[in-house]
Amino acid sequence: MEMAIMAQLLTSFFATGAFGIIFNAPKQSLIKCGLVGMVGWLIYVLMVDNGIDAVPATLTAAFIIAVISHILAKVYKTPVIIFSVAGIIPLVPGGLAYDAMRNFVQNDYYSALALAAKAFMLSGSIAFGLVFSEVINQVWRKVMLQSKNKKMLN
Repeated sequence: MEMAIMAQLLTSFFATGAFGIIFNAPKQSLIKCGLVGMVGWLIYVLMVDNGIDAVPATLTAAFIIAVISHILAKVYKTPVIIFSVAGIIPLVPGGLAYDAMRNFVQNDYYSALALAAKAFMLSGSIAFGLVFSEVINQVWRKVMLQSKNKKMLN
């Protein structure tokens, strides 16, 4: 079990870093991109292995990826999209979408619809996790700015 998780972590690290290369991320951020994707995948795998459905696991992992991406973007003065887009790659349900389309082509509509619905829910949870993190980041910034303004007025 531990070797399987280690293999998945290494694979997600290299896949995310490789996508960072394709995405033209700066060279100095490729390792950080890989680490973001690896952490997101680790969260997803641990949640699924503990009996949590893939949709909430994907939502949680996407949210954590977005939070880490915001932190890294601020620390390294880099656009947040570099870390978030590369980091989200391991969670994208490409294989599931492929299987759905293959079943449509083979006229197995029942299986195709089930797989397509699952791929759609996973994609939606990725988007929702990223957006939710952005909303929380904006609210946090606003609260911190108001707190800073109150201190300056006093």
